[in-house]
Amino acid sequence: MKIIKQFGIIFSLCWLATVIEGLLPIAFPASVIAMLLLLVCLLAGVLKIDHIREKSDFLLANMAFFFIPAGVNMINYLDILKENWLPLLLICVITTVVTFAATAYSVRLAMRLLSGKKGVEK
Repeated sequence: MKIIKQFGIIFSLCWLATVIEGLLPIAFPASVIAMLLLLVCLLAGVLKIDHIREKSDFLLANMAFFFIPAGVNMINYLDILKENWLPLLLICVITTVVTFAATAYSVRLAMRLLSGKKGVEK
């Protein structure tokens, strides 16, 4: 019963996000809305981490399965991918470098902020 309750919570948030997406005047992904709703519920104390821990761990552990349909669907667009392989490759390389740099600077900033807090507490 605990598993069904956890799935119910997660899918209820997804359904609510889909409803909110339909009401918004701009295009905004329901998955992002659902994650924001989950964050708000966790921060507000409406939900506890234990309410969703097992099923969220299961979904995260099996995340690779969710990419199979997208990977298989790429076969439908193989001709477009072949025509545009160079721009796509450049986009992948550039965005990877930008992501690495943003992550490195974020970690450096977080370490600097945390070391500053530790110095204040001592």
